[in-house]
Amino acid sequence: MFWILVLSYWLHLLATVIWLGGMALMALVAWPALGKGSLAANHWLILQQKFLPWVNGSLVLLLITGFFQMTTDENYTGFLAVDSVWAWAILIKHLAFGGMVILTLYMQLSLYPAIERTKLLMEKRPKTATVTQAELQQKEVRLLRLNLMCATAVLFCTAVATAV
Repeated sequence: MFWILVLSYWLHLLATVIWLGGMALMALVAWPALGKGSLAANHWLILQQKFLPWVNGSLVLLLITGFFQMTTDENYTGFLAVDSVWAWAILIKHLAFGGMVILTLYMQLSLYPAIERTKLLMEKRPKTATVTQAELQQKEVRLLRLNLMCATAVLFCTAVATAV
């Protein structure tokens, strides 16, 4: 059981580095470059598309390993037993994680296809497509910032739960 737990922690940390490192890259490098015009919108989409499988894989890995770690923790007293600071931290962490999953799904299944459709619209109605594209990019930045806030909440709650 010891080595399974070690492997679980290692995979969990690895997935966190991939997921959070990618989000930091987007927030600290790609967004400012896109805003300054030094990163073309099509390069931004290519970067996003290459990063999505890593995000999805990391979130799945975080879910599986996190569940295993939680259920083996000595502070875990049962499903929805919110009877300590640790339990509250884990509950809030799971709510923030759920928010990240919902945001990620929305962006992948709704927002990114809409951005792709504006490329097709660009050929027939460039003015409309330009306005729509700008609105969608602003929406994407807002959603990515919200996702980053959820990620920060997850990390903070992890720190609280670890400190207990």
